[in-house]
Amino acid sequence: MEYNIVHQPEQHLFRTEVDGRTGFVEYRLINGYLDITHTIVPRPIEGRGIAADLVKAAFDYARANGLKPKGTCSYAAIWLERHPEYEEK
Repeated sequence: MEYNIVHQPEQHLFRTEVDGRTGFVEYRLINGYLDITHTIVPRPIEGRGIAADLVKAAFDYARANGLKPKGTCSYAAIWLERHPEYEEK
């Protein structure tokens, strides 16, 4: 399923709303990296791939803007391990 993911650069987050609940990733920009610091998906909407889509959207944005992806958040770090195509070349 595709989710309507909205980037809010002034708040440093990507968010989506599903069934009236908001899932989001927060990030910081530091030394040429987009570092995801938090991935939050409320329990009632877990297990639908929302976190993965949010992290992917953030890292796609990073790549498109010359930033390197980084995951301080454990979910984002594991996502990067599972998607080696996002690793630095």
